[in-house]
Amino acid sequence: MSRLLIAAALLTGFAIYTAAQGPLPGMPPVLNPKDVYAADTPNNLSATVKGFPARVYVPNTISNTVTVIDPATFKVIETLKVGHQPQHVVPSWDLKTLWVLNDLGNSLTKLDPVTGKLGETIPVDDPYNMYYTPDGKFAMVVAEQQQHLNFLDPVTMKVKNSVGVPCKGVDHVDFSVDGSYFIASCEFAGALIKVDTAKQKLISKIELPEMGMPQDVKIAPDGGAWYIADMKNNGVHVLDGDKFVQTAFIPTGKGAHGLYVSRDSKYLYVANRGEGSISLIDFATRKVAKKWTFPGRRQSGHGRGFRRWQSTVALRALQRRSLCHRHSGREVAGAHSGG
Repeated sequence: MSRLLIAAALLTGFAIYTAAQGPLPGMPPVLNPKDVYAADTPNNLSATVKGFPARVYVPNTISNTVTVIDPATFKVIETLKVGHQPQHVVPSWDLKTLWVLNDLGNSLTKLDPVTGKLGETIPVDDPYNMYYTPDGKFAMVVAEQQQHLNFLDPVTMKVKNSVGVPCKGVDHVDFSVDGSYFIASCEFAGALIKVDTAKQKLISKIELPEMGMPQDVKIAPDGGAWYIADMKNNGVHVLDGDKFVQTAFIPTGKGAHGLYVSRDSKYLYVANRGEGSISLIDFATRKVAKKWTFPGRRQSGHGRGFRRWQSTVALRALQRRSLCHRHSGREVAGAHSGG
């Protein structure tokens, strides 16, 4: 490690550690080393969830509710009242519980995926987003306002460790194929951080070109590249995760935000929420292969005060949630939900 890097770490008050060595102990083996998303193929559900009713859960950050939609009929079944500003709905490690993340309510609300009924609400500080470490030992709360990554007991949701983040707006995370490290975006600092999963220590931080606004983070199916949506620079950065350097930039559209991998692991869907379009990046060529445009569907704001509409492959605008065909991009149905 260079003297300059050591000095920078001391000045900022954040320790920088050497990169993780080897896979994360206790992590289940990857089904296909060439495709980390192999378990996401159609009709390949875990035995745990095969009896669950198919539902779409939409968090509404203005009305403090979760809208429940039947994807077979595209009808709203129920609207559930939850805590202040729900941002995401996240499945538990064992897939038996859904957690509603009430960001400004500083709480998590249990939702039973079998009955669709709400359970207890547990106090948790600043839960903007939440992930699980690949070994299942910790629920990791992304505390955006507090600039921390909080590692919780996955059952009791009690904090076991808290890691300070040297950049504002920490938002989205993805893990390496072997689980040894993860990369997180810092939206309001135009930066990315790399963290050792087992040690729960910061490895490194880099700043994106042109003072970007990084959003979603996704690793390629083979782990050979990482993709970072940049809402300000209207495209996707390509990174070498191991070396932690940018290798390319792919323009996609205004307000690039959400990243989603196709069920066959061939494409990366990019939700360009500033213009109401979806770009399809071919993983093989790392180029935009197709672009779907949805007239009249766009969202101009960003930041905590404008997160009423979260970018998803099913692009959403105002009070309408539209579902589109996975390959053609043709809108097939819509369902209204609360704000």
